[in-house]
This record gives sequence, C-alpha cells and structure tokens, in this order.
Amino acid sequence: MYPELFHIGPLAIRSYGLMLTISFVVGVLYIKRQSARWDISFETLLNIAYIMIFGGVIGARISYVLLHLSDFKGNWSATFNPFTGPEFGIAGLNLYGGVLLAVAGTWLYCRFKKLSILEIFDLYAPTLGIGLALTRIGCFLNGCCFGTPTDLPWGVQFPTGSIPFYIYGDAHIHPAQLYSSLYGLGLFLLLHYMMKRRKFVGQLVAVLFMVEAVFRFTIEYVRYYEDAMYFDLGGLHPTFNQFVSLSLFLLGLGIYIIQSRRGPSTKES
Repeated sequence: MYPELFHIGPLAIRSYGLMLTISFVVGVLYIKRQSARWDISFETLLNIAYIMIFGGVIGARISYVLLHLSDFKGNWSATFNPFTGPEFGIAGLNLYGGVLLAVAGTWLYCRFKKLSILEIFDLYAPTLGIGLALTRIGCFLNGCCFGTPTDLPWGVQFPTGSIPFYIYGDAHIHPAQLYSSLYGLGLFLLLHYMMKRRKFVGQLVAVLFMVEAVFRFTIEYVRYYEDAMYFDLGGLHPTFNQFVSLSLFLLGLGIYIIQSRRGPSTKES
C-alpha cells in the first residue's frame, strides 16, 4: 500500500490522484486518435472531456457527502476544501454520483452544440474502461474501495494503520480494486473492438451501461461498505450502487432496443 508515491518539496504526490490524472491523459489521447474517424472537431471533444472529468469529480464528491452527512455536519467546508484535514487533499468519492453529473453536463453541452448525445457517448464509451483500469490501481495503492474477508489464495492483507486493517485487522480480503481494474481493461478491449463494428448509433453506450451494471451489482457482494451505503428495501439490503446499477441496466437495455430498431449507423467509425 502506497498512498503517497513521492514528494515534490512539501507537496505529496498521491497514488490515486496520479492514476486519475494518467487515466484522463490516456483517455484524451485515445479520443484524439479516434476523432479522425468522426465528423467532430477534437477541440469540441476536448471540451466534453473536461466536462466529464470535472463533472465526474464534483458529482462523485457531492454523492459521497450526501451518503455520509453525519461525517460533515458542522464542517461543510470539508466538502471541497483540501486544507481541512491533516493532509492536503479530499478523501471520499462515489463513482456513480460522478457518472450522473458527468452525463448530465455532457447532455447539456451536446444540446447546446446540436450534437448527437448517443454519438458522443459511443465515442467516449471505451474511455470509461481506461479510467477504471487505471484509477482502481490507484485505489489499491491508496487502500480504499477494498473488499471483504476471503479464504481464496489471492486474498491480500493491508498494513497496520490502513483503513482495511482498522476494519478487518490482518485478515485476508478480496482485492476488489484489482478485480475492478481487470474488468476495466476487459471493458475497454470489448468496446474498442465494437467501435469498428458498430451496427447502430448508441450500441456502444447501451452495452457499456448493461455490462457495467452487471459487474457493479455483482462486485458489491465482495466490497466493504459502511452502513450508510445500505438501504432497507422490503427486507432486502441493497447498496446505493446496486440500486443505481439496476436503473443503469434498464436504461442500457432500452437504448439498445430502441436504437437497433431505428436502423444502422450512418457514421463511419
């Protein structure tokens, strides 16, 4: 576990922040390469990338705070102020909160620019796999988003002083972060393969939503969450992310059915 990789003077370079930055750069480079095949300027695509990354981070933070209101009561400035803790930075993000705000921001921008939102989402779909593959490695190094105890031979132990150790001691736990990283790589390869074989507009984003929903719903069973993340639903206790996953799957299925009936894509991809 290496939450801090090195220092530049008094500034600590944290593993998660570095992997998040690398994922953004790699994603933009991928979009730049793909933009030559799409009738959209790279400048426009870069603006969308900024909306997605900033909207994603802000939405992920707001969602985390809303799910942990008791931790921020009386100290609301800690929501976005990186100087309120013992170390510089902001700890605590929720992926799906970020996705929701990033999608909303992108939709508004596309409406303003008169762009097809599904075309844009298809183009960007593989980059989510890139982001997951890289940032979840940052999670593993940081010691967050960890799993539950396991007897499997690849279970890992986190060191004294880490949050996983505080919760489970020296027990072996699922490397849930690495599961997600490998999934992200597979997701990227799948969607990149599909991009050159797209049959209709919206196909990639529809598949992305459904595959992501199934994976996220499943991995929740081996990830640790505090009580605030669980809901009581008729005797069942799904997590917030599982609830969103079900909605995401239905959305993806709806897009796939509707768009496939409208005919093949007219874009060269």
